[in-house]
Amino acid sequence: MEMETDRNKSIEIKSELPGPIARELLKRRADAVPRGPFNTVPTFAAKAEGALLTDVDGNTFIDFAGAIGSLNVGHCPPKVVEALKDQLEKYIHPCFHVVMYEPYVALAEKLNLITPGSHPKKTFFMNSGAEAVENAIKIARKYTGRRAVISFERGFHGRTYMAMSLTSKVKPYKNGFGPFAPDTYKMPYPYYYRAPFGLAPDELDAYLLRKFEDFFLSEVPGEEVAAVIMEPVQGEGGFVIPSVRFVQGVKAICEQYGIVFIADEVQTGFGRTGRSFGIEHFGVVPDLMTMSKSIAAGLPISAVTGRAEMMDAPNVGEIGGTFGGSPLGCAAALKVIEMMEEERLAERAVSIGAAISGRLVRLQQEVSGIGDVRTLGAMSAIELVKDPVTKEPDKELTARVLKEAHKRGLIVMGAGLYSNVIRILCPLVITEEQLEEGLDVLENALKNCARSDINT
Repeated sequence: MEMETDRNKSIEIKSELPGPIARELLKRRADAVPRGPFNTVPTFAAKAEGALLTDVDGNTFIDFAGAIGSLNVGHCPPKVVEALKDQLEKYIHPCFHVVMYEPYVALAEKLNLITPGSHPKKTFFMNSGAEAVENAIKIARKYTGRRAVISFERGFHGRTYMAMSLTSKVKPYKNGFGPFAPDTYKMPYPYYYRAPFGLAPDELDAYLLRKFEDFFLSEVPGEEVAAVIMEPVQGEGGFVIPSVRFVQGVKAICEQYGIVFIADEVQTGFGRTGRSFGIEHFGVVPDLMTMSKSIAAGLPISAVTGRAEMMDAPNVGEIGGTFGGSPLGCAAALKVIEMMEEERLAERAVSIGAAISGRLVRLQQEVSGIGDVRTLGAMSAIELVKDPVTKEPDKELTARVLKEAHKRGLIVMGAGLYSNVIRILCPLVITEEQLEEGLDVLENALKNCARSDINT
């Protein structure tokens, strides 16, 4: 392929993908690492900063994946790096369950303050989003004394046992790993682009909300449901955005039956959607929230924040973990939140999303394969279809576009139940020039791959 050489651009491609050093590392990976962990781009990182990543062969990419939404403040933000160095010189991990440390408490206080709702709240920490989900379910069951948990079709909540049971997509997340956790159920979540029976959005919302009442009659009575867990915007499910009406309707059902409403903010939190947390777009205050990913600029830490009386339901020793809320993770998270506030990154997400949406909507007029464009803040996606009328998913075109974009120096990922969605999760610190350059690459990849479809 033709190599990128424009010195005014951020992207610099010096070798084919994978390059010679990456190919040697891929051989070592094949021998030492199981095939199960997936990889988006067939190369290895050497260094990264902001929205740029350079691999071991000297190729520099613009990052539109952001470690699957973990890098809202970018790669290696200097303020976070300094906070980590400072913490490293004090202590690394005395374990909160052995000897407590102030950063854990300070971060809990901060999350209690900035999460939605003025009610008394408490927070505790774990290592990953899946762990946060597992513990939120434990807390809801302990508080209510109930057994059933409801999630939504196309939802993704993690790969551990309960989280996997709540997750919707069979392959690759659940295939062959059953049986799953009992008393977990799934309800439909609005997908307006693919609304059944030609229903208008308000009609679809009403239809889906009525199905809750049917579920309580046919499967589990509402009085036995401990929790409903919902992503404010479905991430892995394809960046599917519900209406305010639907989310408020679900919350009203929860209140009617005394069900704990859990907002899974693992991917939507910390400025990504144009608000501090995605649920704020819907005028709903959750009972519990799960958080991870961009909370700490890529360090492994997660949180559950919720109503104090719910969070206090488990007895001493019933929740926790050896590495939960590590000092390094807490120090990084406190600095991330400071950056988010001081640099107004949620506002920046709105402008990034407007730029992405504007470009993709215009491109939709030229590329018939673009069926839908969805954006909330800087959480953006395009859905590719074989026919704009039938809306048949085009998984193959999606895969080709992603591969072409990678070769041209753009790191970007797919998503969706049908694997036909391209999602954009660029760092919120991306420059205007980098954003436009990345969108240029994506546009060219889409046009070239769509044109090759026509020619064949």
